Amino acid sequence: MEQLENVTIFDHPIIRHKVAILRDQNTSMKVFRELAEEITTLMVYEAFRDVKIKKVMVQTPLELTEQEMVVDHSVTIVPILRAGLGMVNGVHSLFPTARVGHIGLYRDEETLEPHEYYCKLPDGIEDSVVFLLDPMLATGGSAIDAITLLKKRGCKDIRCMHIIGAPEGIKAVHEKYPEVPIYVSTVDRELNANGYILPGLGDAGDRLFGTK
Repeated sequence: MEQLENVTIFDHPIIRHKVAILRDQNTSMKVFRELAEEITTLMVYEAFRDVKIKKVMVQTPLELTEQEMVVDHSVTIVPILRAGLGMVNGVHSLFPTARVGHIGLYRDEETLEPHEYYCKLPDGIEDSVVFLLDPMLATGGSAIDAITLLKKRGCKDIRCMHIIGAPEGIKAVHEKYPEVPIYVSTVDRELNANGYILPGLGDAGDRLFGTK
């Protein structure tokens, strides 16, 4: 795993193996969805390393012992609709008590600018660590708009989690919000003229939900 300017790039052979299958245009919708969840789960293990914990007393079959548990409601995950939904189960497989908010953004095909159409966030989200989920970090526009929205709601600890990122998107988010950590499994070469990541994997939402 590589750490660079508040950006964590996961350099693990199992993740690289799964990303290779994810990219393949012949990978089925079912397998694509399963792989997106599995890659997310592998990233969660490290990304959640410093979540808040509390001391609790646990009665084992032999004695009473002090242990550590994650503080209730200390983590909220916010998928950017719709592709971000493909990462939710990957988080919940390791952290089933994480609350879920939703932010809906669509991209103008001409300007490539994101536009908000839906936002529903849990009460008290401002007091939790918020993980923004989106498989692809392309231009960075959607991530920046979502971070801006979360900050307006009072969120102070926001982190981005992506499966594939483009250098342009990482740079854009870092320049606008340098304090926001970015976790990404793979950084690809560049964006094409239409704002798609190369070599990428196509449209993650379409491949997750079979809409194309």
